[in-house]
Formats: sequence, C-alpha cells, structure tokens
Amino acid sequence: MPRKPWDIAFTAEPAEVAALRRIMRLHLGVWGLQHLVDEAQLCVSELVSNVITHVGPGTPATLAVSLVGTHLRIEVHDPDTRALPTLRDADTDAEEGRGMALVDAVADRWGVLLRPDRKVTWCELPTRHATADGHVQASSVMRAEALMRHYVAAAQPRHRVGPSRLTSTVAEETVIAAIADFLHWFRAHGRDADDMLDRAQMRFEAEHAAPHQGL
Repeated sequence: MPRKPWDIAFTAEPAEVAALRRIMRLHLGVWGLQHLVDEAQLCVSELVSNVITHVGPGTPATLAVSLVGTHLRIEVHDPDTRALPTLRDADTDAEEGRGMALVDAVADRWGVLLRPDRKVTWCELPTRHATADGHVQASSVMRAEALMRHYVAAAQPRHRVGPSRLTSTVAEETVIAAIADFLHWFRAHGRDADDMLDRAQMRFEAEHAAPHQGL
C-alpha cells in the first residue's frame, strides 16, 4: 500500500485543531493505520496547541506526516525559532509544558529541529509493523504471507514471488482463492465447510482480542 508523505498548511487557531484531527484520522484510515488514530490525534492537538500558546494565534504553520521506517512521523512547522517546546510532568499544576509531556507519554521519541526560517517540532509513533512496507510482526500474519507465496508459486509454477512482490489486489484475490480451495478440501473429506468457517472466525476473534496476539 503506497503511503506517500503529505502536508497541509494551516493557521494556528483553536478552531483548526478539530479539522486537523479529522484529516489525520482520514489519512490513517487510508493508510491502514487506524490503530494509531487516538495517539496521532493527541499529538496533533498538542503540537498545534503548543504553537497557538507559545508562538501566538494566527501563526502560519504546516502539519507534515510521513512514515519513517516503521514509525509514523508527525511534524508541525512554525516560523518562530525562539519559542522552543518545554517538557514538564503531565500531573503538575503548571500549564506550560504539559502538552509535550502528553506527547512524550505516547510517542517513542520527539524533538525539535531548527531551520534558518522555521522550527520543526516532531514526534514518532510506532506502527507495530515489522517493515516499512506494512508487514506486521505477528507470527500469524507472517505464516499467512508465507502460505500466500507458496500458493501463488503452486498456481503459477513459472511465476516466482518474492517477499514484497504481491500487490494488495493480487494478495486479496490470492487469499480468497486459497480459502475457497480449503473449503473444497473440507467438503471433499466429509467436513462441513460452514462449520469450519465459523470455527476459524471464532479463533480469529479470540486471538484478535488477546493482549499479545500472535506474538
């Protein structure tokens, strides 16, 4: 799945925060990273609010989002290179710095880059993917991908498939065809195909609900 970096210019006003949160949610949905929505929206809120509070309402700024390896990187650019973010404990009474404490709590890392014409405050959230192209580290997913490659090789003996050669569309069709073949196998051996689907669905839901699924 292509996940091209994107950015959007905005004016640092409280009313913009909700709109930027919605944009973040929509983009993460397209990227298949719905599980990061809450953390990413929190980071956007705090980074933008930091500009509003310490640089000033009406400041022209930019939100930039990209994937860096296996991390989602969120950046907010603003033109003030003097007002640097500060970090305080989130449970203190002081308002200053509490936003960055929240970012620090959910992000793997964060920092500030000073450019000649702007400041870039950034943070990175772990995607829980093992590789930049979106493969998750769960053993169940790794087994499925290995089976998919073997299935394609068996269906098309002359077509060699590497670890990242399958497009999302081809992968989906391959999985559907493989499931159909397994149902044929069950029926050929006198088993109830619908019962097998129900049992597989129950196992999937149980493993998905487990706190350390497939790891």
